[in-house]
Amino acid sequence: MIRSLLAAAAVTVAASFPATAESLKFAVTDIEGLEALQQEFGAFETKLEELTGHDIELFPVSSRTAAVEALNQDKVDLVLTGPAEYVVINELTKAKIVTAWQRPNYFAQVVTLSDGPIKSVQDLKGKTVTFGSVGSTSQHLGPAQVLADFGLAYNTDYQPQIIARNVAVEALIRGDVQAVGMNEGHLSRIREAFPDTSFTVVARGRDLPNDILVARSDLDDATIADVKAAFVDHGAELMSAILTGEDNQKYKGGFFLTKVEDSEYDYVRAMYKTIGVDTKAFVGN
Repeated sequence: MIRSLLAAAAVTVAASFPATAESLKFAVTDIEGLEALQQEFGAFETKLEELTGHDIELFPVSSRTAAVEALNQDKVDLVLTGPAEYVVINELTKAKIVTAWQRPNYFAQVVTLSDGPIKSVQDLKGKTVTFGSVGSTSQHLGPAQVLADFGLAYNTDYQPQIIARNVAVEALIRGDVQAVGMNEGHLSRIREAFPDTSFTVVARGRDLPNDILVARSDLDDATIADVKAAFVDHGAELMSAILTGEDNQKYKGGFFLTKVEDSEYDYVRAMYKTIGVDTKAFVGN
């Protein structure tokens, strides 16, 4: 009788505390080093563990290429990356989409001086346009695509140059270049850094596709469903945890989207074609 009661109690305890689920390694392509990764995503790691029942381990990667290698070698399970990186990662790893991370007011634009000679996109023909951070969605590929959408061919109708953003703005003020590609957040910071100069946007693009969380191609569907459910059912909690990171303020006011199709990133693939490269390698590698 006593043995039966003890056995029943053991079953009850086991049911209350299920076995620890599979550990998942989580990487972010634009953060280098474990310390920086923990600073930005430590609270998120804890919250995602709580919501999924899976042990989450932050896994630093040194580059976009390292993330691809880690996915293909099953060293990492989940990778958060930008839209430009995603299309290459998808090409090289066939990673599965988990959820998109929306960045409000995330669009590319081309900026000139308000009192300068450039009054329209067509005025940039034969001129120099600078782009920052080679391969960046919002600083390079996006602005180049904006100009293409307005009819200006990359490296044909104008001269593209890759220059660090603040250096490019100083060159713009001197008159050495005629326009700079950037996103809305960059322009806000530039206006603060150069309060005596007036800037004008001559071309602005559509909202860029979202950052995206992907899973390695052979991660089981049940585990992916666990992670997706956390974002669907507890998005506000996860966003609050993410926003403890300084760099993650770019997601403030955004949403997690789980109904995401790969075709939504065809606009990014068009950007690669615009600058004359394919999606089988990262730009600048």
